[in-house]
Amino acid sequence: MEKLILKNRKAYHDFHILEKIEAGLVLHGTEVKAIREGKINIKEAYCNFQDDELYLLQAHISAYSHTGYEHHDPIRPKKLLLHHKELSKLHKKRNEQNLTIIPLSLYWSGNHIKVELGLAKGKKLYDKRQDIAERDQKRNIERQMKN
Repeated sequence: MEKLILKNRKAYHDFHILEKIEAGLVLHGTEVKAIREGKINIKEAYCNFQDDELYLLQAHISAYSHTGYEHHDPIRPKKLLLHHKELSKLHKKRNEQNLTIIPLSLYWSGNHIKVELGLAKGKKLYDKRQDIAERDQKRNIERQMKN
């Protein structure tokens, strides 16, 4: 049973998503509670390798409202949990094709928070304009069909 917490819509606007991967996330207790309150932002987040491990960077988790004296760092790098084969495959593809690894969504899988990562290539301005034009066209067609 999966329950969506957050979807990164900006990622679909700014990037062509080539491949999707599911990863676990290492969090502290107050971070999990803050995510339950919806105090997370992954719009500017991306993933990078450090010492053969993948980390989620620039994901902002605000402080939990009922915490005592101990707060977590809001933009602490969060380790992503993947199998060694998946990590090496991602590292190889990222370096060969100049791709970016970005978080697409956050969701609950049982009692665990999972991240859907996307292997992505940046869109050019004309690609973004074309996507907007197609979306407007679909809306107009749906309106006409409705009437």
